Amino acid sequence: MAKIRRENMRWHLLSAINLSRPVGLYTEALLPIVQSVYGDATHQEVHRELDYLQAREMLHIEKDPTDRWFVNLTRTGIDFVEYTIDAQAGVARPRITQV
Repeated sequence: MAKIRRENMRWHLLSAINLSRPVGLYTEALLPIVQSVYGDATHQEVHRELDYLQAREMLHIEKDPTDRWFVNLTRTGIDFVEYTIDAQAGVARPRITQV
């Protein structure tokens, strides 16, 4: 269950950040979005999953002197959420089905 939660959370984070393009957003705005799916989600959990996504080069994190995180998608992250590249392990991207 923990693996499913992590992978789904990563998809929700990428999707939310994609909606903020081209500006990006601070992570404080992401926590309520994640909590709408996982009510017990924490800020630390969001940061952990954002670190993972940055390591996968799907997003970029800028940390200010007060340790606020500002995130924006990279080209790889944009292509991933727009389904122009293959699915990658570690993120539960929904499949597109034909009607």
